[in-house]
Amino acid sequence: MKGRIVILGAGESGAGAAVLAKKNGYDTFVSDKGIISSEAKGILEENAIPFEEGKHSDHLILNADEVVKSPGIPATIPLVVKLKEKGIPIIDELEFAFRFTKAKIIAVTGTNGKTTTTLLIYHLLKEAGLNVGLGGNVGVSMAKQLATQDFDYWVLEVSSFQLDGMIDFRPHIAVLLNITPDHLDRYGFQMQQYIDSKFRIMQNMGSDEHLILFADDENIKKELNKRHIGTSMYKLSLEGLKEKGAGVTAEKLQFRLTDKNSVDWELTKSELPIRGKHNLVNCMAAISAAHLVKLSPQEIRKGLATFQNAPHRMELVTQKEGVDYINDSKATNVESAWYALDSIQKPIIWIAGGTDKGNDYSSLQPLVKERVKALICLGVDNVKIKEAFEGRVGELFETQTMNQAVEMASKLAEKGDVVLLSSACASFDLFKNYEDRGEQFKTAVKALQKN
Repeated sequence: MKGRIVILGAGESGAGAAVLAKKNGYDTFVSDKGIISSEAKGILEENAIPFEEGKHSDHLILNADEVVKSPGIPATIPLVVKLKEKGIPIIDELEFAFRFTKAKIIAVTGTNGKTTTTLLIYHLLKEAGLNVGLGGNVGVSMAKQLATQDFDYWVLEVSSFQLDGMIDFRPHIAVLLNITPDHLDRYGFQMQQYIDSKFRIMQNMGSDEHLILFADDENIKKELNKRHIGTSMYKLSLEGLKEKGAGVTAEKLQFRLTDKNSVDWELTKSELPIRGKHNLVNCMAAISAAHLVKLSPQEIRKGLATFQNAPHRMELVTQKEGVDYINDSKATNVESAWYALDSIQKPIIWIAGGTDKGNDYSSLQPLVKERVKALICLGVDNVKIKEAFEGRVGELFETQTMNQAVEMASKLAEKGDVVLLSSACASFDLFKNYEDRGEQFKTAVKALQKN
């Protein structure tokens, strides 16, 4: 045996890490404070991995040589504090999986746009015929996949919580899309702590690796002035191509991936498979990454033509009586809701609210005043969001079920309007997760069609 590894949390990442640990000869144990899903139990039992649920037993955990912690478990809980006091290393599933791959890693982080950018990079590489895997905060656990196969490339969506558990993890290409306030409740309501977490993605990268970042982002811009970045850097801008990287003109995306002062390649906005200002950044990042793994412009164009984004991201559910119903349930913070509102030029009936994560709604107020006809608050506690927008919208309502919210929106909406679910908040007060919230929105909208 190589030593004892304890996995805290038996979700997608935890169960995957357990399988990989067992395959590689570790004494493996899984502990979950909640109830383990039947699917995860089946995986653990099939691989003869002992586990417990509904509790964390100190005597079975504090004897670990190393702990792989689910990113959803805060570092402040008593058990994690005890582990730290005993000097037991605590890592993330991606850090653990990194030990067992020879692939080149393309890692994507940022407050918003991670999933879209990750999926687009993966799609471009796969369509070009490369041997590529998808993992991290999207799809099947990287560790679980590595138990049976490796790839030449891995494209990984990486959250700040996952980055907090990184020690040796080293991407070949890192993408930093943006940093805006989110999850501040996990970072002591200190924005700098959250920024530091995001910048961990490049902590082990050197001159042979590549960093793609959105240079217009104020927090990234300030941080670059304070840090020495030892990687090859590619800057993305919505204000034109100014240096090595990518930029946007009125009609085109332009790319310069060398130090020479000229455009290497360009394509029109009409060739992009996804719309909205934020998706210009996501597309520039994905295309830049594809260039860096030597895809040709022809291969990139071919991949763009067949890409379909994941659900719950500015997803048009239907048009009924001249009203568009758009599901943007993935908008779990203020910045992502801003991008959604900004991308719609029609009058908006806005469904928003949920679990507040220390949100500051002030950046939304001018846009809401300009574009939102009515705000339908959807949450257990709507006080903060109501206070932020009272007097800035024509009408404001309060609901506590998705059916209520959609029915009210349909009554308020007129031909030419858009009903937009873009919550700016987490979903855990009324829903299992943002996917559940989005699916309930789609079900309620489809019920309107039948009526």
